[in-house]
Amino acid sequence: MPQDTEHTDHAQRQTRRARARRRAVAFLATDTTAWIGGFVAAAWTRFEFHLPPGQLGRAAAIGVLAAIVHVAVAAVRRLYSGRHPLGSLQEVQGVAGTAITTAAIVLLGLLPSGHRPIPASTPLVGGALALLLMLGARFAYRNRRDLSLRPDVRSSTPVLLFGIGDAGQELLRALLGDPRGRYLPVGALDDDPDKRDLRIRGVRVLGGRHDVGRAVRRTGAKAVIFSVANADAALIRQIREATLAADAVFKVLPPVRDLVDHRITVTDVRDVQISDLLGRRQVVGDLPLGTNSLAGRRVLVTGAGGSIGSELCRQVLKADPGELMMLDRDESALHGLQMSLAGRALLDGPELILADLRDDEGIRRIIRERRPEIILHAAALKHLTLLQRHPGEAVQTNVWGTLSVLDACRDVDRFVNISTDKAANPVSVLGYSKRITERLTAHAASRFPGTFLSVRFGNVLSSRGSVVTAFQRQIEDGRPLTVTHPEVTRYLMTVQEAVHLVLQAAEIGRDGEALVLDMGEPVRIADLARQMAEQASSTVPIVYTGLRPGEKLHEDLLGAGEVDARPLHPLVSHVAVPPLDPADVSGLDPYDDTAKVIQHLALLSAQPSDPTVHGPLGVPVRSH
Repeated sequence: MPQDTEHTDHAQRQTRRARARRRAVAFLATDTTAWIGGFVAAAWTRFEFHLPPGQLGRAAAIGVLAAIVHVAVAAVRRLYSGRHPLGSLQEVQGVAGTAITTAAIVLLGLLPSGHRPIPASTPLVGGALALLLMLGARFAYRNRRDLSLRPDVRSSTPVLLFGIGDAGQELLRALLGDPRGRYLPVGALDDDPDKRDLRIRGVRVLGGRHDVGRAVRRTGAKAVIFSVANADAALIRQIREATLAADAVFKVLPPVRDLVDHRITVTDVRDVQISDLLGRRQVVGDLPLGTNSLAGRRVLVTGAGGSIGSELCRQVLKADPGELMMLDRDESALHGLQMSLAGRALLDGPELILADLRDDEGIRRIIRERRPEIILHAAALKHLTLLQRHPGEAVQTNVWGTLSVLDACRDVDRFVNISTDKAANPVSVLGYSKRITERLTAHAASRFPGTFLSVRFGNVLSSRGSVVTAFQRQIEDGRPLTVTHPEVTRYLMTVQEAVHLVLQAAEIGRDGEALVLDMGEPVRIADLARQMAEQASSTVPIVYTGLRPGEKLHEDLLGAGEVDARPLHPLVSHVAVPPLDPADVSGLDPYDDTAKVIQHLALLSAQPSDPTVHGPLGVPVRSH
């Protein structure tokens, strides 16, 4: 099989070289003819179409001489070696430079002669005509080739492109350069008035945002592809509504930040996602990583099978770590993770670690034996309502589990604890427990030589158990969308933003602090539900259920007394976190009365300078 593949590759290379040779010979013949024809035409016009006897032959002979000089100059400049793409600006410059040099050499050869065989103007005019013919032949060939690469009109879908900026033009080139492509551009739309009636590779700009319906009817387009880089959600929604009203399909090109690793291709075009329609900007592309601090390092990700953990593993692998260790207590999640990363799931490699944070001795042994240099701690229980009913589980997993990892990290260079915005001014078991992990992490920063810090997330779109996935499941099951309150808002971020913040924290975070991403304005969950209901194929009602214990109407990113300092990046806040001695959490009793466990968690999570915190169901309690 390898020999057959090698033979096929060799045959293909031979075919490409033969095709290139034939093209070079064809253009060489064309250029020779252009010089002869150019000189004859120049002499003919010089004598106003009445050539003296013998002048035609002399002009043709000098044209042949010019063609020979042209070939010599072209050989020096490697004009026919395929050095530049056919029809490109670089090739135009090469042809023009060769023609000018050839004309200059011929002219200099004629000037000293007292009896010139042709007028001195002939090399100048003839050279210009020859250049025009040479470029015309190349543009004709390029146009014919481009037409042959277009998608077949019989099997492709006619589409309009909205947005013809850099991203839109690159997509247009990709669509027109794929003969087996499923989309054929038949027009474009753009709000820039300077682009009206502009034609790009034969595709005309037909108007702006208010002309979607008219353009669809005029061209017979079956779909509109939204290709504006980093557009705001309001524009996406407007174009989508106009497209659907015209009975066309709406597609989008992902934001440029999602395409930084490769050129835009036809496969990048996708259906609209709820994150595209939200009224918030995504800032992940504005958080550049200065250096690759993970390269060659041993990295451990806890909770690796979760939504955040699995994406962390994917991004860490791209950073070329020395070793990636993926720890989770869910064997099925580890199976799915390995399948997504390696395309197989034999579960027999040392990179997968099946362990539970609640196994204190087991966690210590793993860290001692595997010696990770960087730990990204994503493992936690996160469902607010369940933890409100079972606070002892939050104690054993979120608090004591984190403490087990921290206690084993004496030789770790960096530890990043993943927290939540519910840890700012907490009123729920989830918020209390995650605030405690922030404080325990800050205490470890004061004890150990490495860097220990936390990051706070908002609600992560499309993660398991998120509001988006819950709404999607309700729509699929034909059930109403349940929203707690008409005015409830939440800070939302994509998985990519969340993971990028973790990697940013691992790079720029400082001891004992929490990093908080500027996530823009919070999103009304009722608006989110309405947008998802509008995308459903059938009518979906929205039902309001009321806030549950531990839920806030509006979340906070910073707690009371926390200062919004952004010393290293304008989109990342660095918040000082007061340490909490691990001895203080040893008194927690996960099996005690629920109200008492919640009250104890509330006391431990409180700022040392704040004597009043909210206890169970929002009842103020005093800290000691």
